[in-house]
Amino acid sequence: MNKIGFIGVGNMGYAMIKGLLSYKNKEEILFNDKSEERVKWLNNNLDIKAINSNKELVNSTKYIVLAIKPQDYFLVLKDIKDVISNEHILISIAPGISIANIKNIIGEDTRIIRAMPNTPALVGEGMSVISFSNDSFTRIERDEIFKIFYSFGEVEEIEERLMNSVVPISGSSPAYVFMMIEAMADSGVLAGLPRKLSYKLAAQAVLGSAKMILETQDHPAKLKDAVCSPGGTTIEAVAVLEKLAFRSSIIEAMKACLDKTNQMNQ
Repeated sequence: MNKIGFIGVGNMGYAMIKGLLSYKNKEEILFNDKSEERVKWLNNNLDIKAINSNKELVNSTKYIVLAIKPQDYFLVLKDIKDVISNEHILISIAPGISIANIKNIIGEDTRIIRAMPNTPALVGEGMSVISFSNDSFTRIERDEIFKIFYSFGEVEEIEERLMNSVVPISGSSPAYVFMMIEAMADSGVLAGLPRKLSYKLAAQAVLGSAKMILETQDHPAKLKDAVCSPGGTTIEAVAVLEKLAFRSSIIEAMKACLDKTNQMNQ
């Protein structure tokens, strides 16, 4: 039984399921959500089976994804504690909740994957980071875990002690990028460009720039310098960004995100 069950299907859960459908049959994916409206919407859009209770879902699957809000974890884990066995693999995608936190509630024998995906998974460009609990996983099970996350983007395995540091740079960062794209597009509109075209120009510039870093493996500073001609327009803009503490503000914002993540773990 290699079925995958989702407890809760918000934006992240929905993105993951869309990716999974690229290699799994819809009959292999089950879900439960406390919102009846959400259940109907998912049935209509993805045609996957809804399960009436969390316990029934656990009894029907091997891999269980907790795609719920962090504040709901305690109640859900208490609910499924009696039906989880060491045959199951629990996948947690909540920021700030450690494997030890989960084991303290649900039992030390529970096999757990702690993961931090992000919302670009919705278009197959997600970035996920995963950590395995110190339990026994077969090679087939490990391969299946990686296959799950590769179905909607890229994945890297790290030590769990580093997981909180991933939240600001990967899990939450699409929000900052969206804000930057919005601001870039607003400047285009201010200069007279149509709104739709401004969004396309800004978004493609970000997409292409990111791809250059990944494919060339060059330092971002080197790529930035290549755009900045002496006395040109780009270095003029860069000088203003430096004056307004552009890089410093990003670092401070991400530090605040990390601090919040660490508080959630406590």
